[in-house]
Parts: sequence; C-alpha cells; structure tokens
Amino acid sequence: MLETLLVNYEEAAAIILFGIGLTMMLFHRNLIKKLIGMNIMDTGVFLFLASMGYISGRKAPIITDGVMSVDAYINPVPAGLVLTGIVVSVSVTAVMLSLTVRLYRRYHTLNLDDVYILSRHQSEDR
Repeated sequence: MLETLLVNYEEAAAIILFGIGLTMMLFHRNLIKKLIGMNIMDTGVFLFLASMGYISGRKAPIITDGVMSVDAYINPVPAGLVLTGIVVSVSVTAVMLSLTVRLYRRYHTLNLDDVYILSRHQSEDR
C-alpha cells in the first residue's frame, strides 16, 4: 500500500486537495471561504488530470526528427481539458465574487446563515 502511494504521489496529493476543498465547501459558513474551497477543489481536479495525462519517457505531441509513432508522444487531450477547466474556473470565480460583493452590500455579512435569516425577514416585511 505504501509503495503504491509513493509511486502515485501526484494522485494522492490531488485527492487530498479535493478533500480539503470539499470540507471547506461543506463546513464553512463564510462565502469567501467557500469560494476558496471551490478553487482548491478545482486545483485538485486539474492536478489529477495533468498527472493522468503524463507518461514517463514520452514527449509533447510535436513531430520532430520525423518520429511519427504514437508511442513516442503523450496524449494532448488531458492538457487541453486542464486549460479549458482553468478558464471556466476563473470565470466561475469571477461571477461568484461579484455575487458575494452584491450580497455583502445588501446584507452587510458574508455568513450564509445570517444572509438567509435577513432575507427571510425582508421578504416577510413586504
């Protein structure tokens, strides 16, 4: 078991990062901490995809020296998925930060429980 963990340390680190992010998302009430947890989860997923796409001894899929064999190159799809995921993650983070700012301006708190209580009070007043 320990030998497998030492050989696959990238995957183990990715799972640990994902777990840290998931716990932050589940157990913190602060919206900024939830957003940080979501970004840590994203990082774990990107690390896992990148480590799965890498094959030791192979090169990037750029044909040089006339080598046309598929066995000489790594698969470029995981790297493309990681790049696409990073762009999506940055966009989602920007939207979530803007929504967090709007919530803070309206309720003057970032605690989700307080936001829920204040929103219920405002809807009852109307």
